[in-house]
Amino acid sequence: MDDRPPSGSDRPLSERDLAVLALERRSWPGPGAKERAVRERLGITPTRYYQLLNALLDDPRALAHDPVTVNRLRRLREARRARR
Repeated sequence: MDDRPPSGSDRPLSERDLAVLALERRSWPGPGAKERAVRERLGITPTRYYQLLNALLDDPRALAHDPVTVNRLRRLREARRARR
């Protein structure tokens, strides 16, 4: 029997990761409302939120959990990078 803790993609997404993905599934009336929700619900700054989100977009566990949201956000990220 293997008693080692799960590593890498064996570990489930954290509650915070799931909350980040849930916030991204929503539509927001404007950036202020989303930033306020990030601060209130997650207790982090919007800058930290976007750092976490960017890392999640490269995480296969996030893709497996919510492929529609992750693929949509990946396309947006690539479009922004292409404009630079």
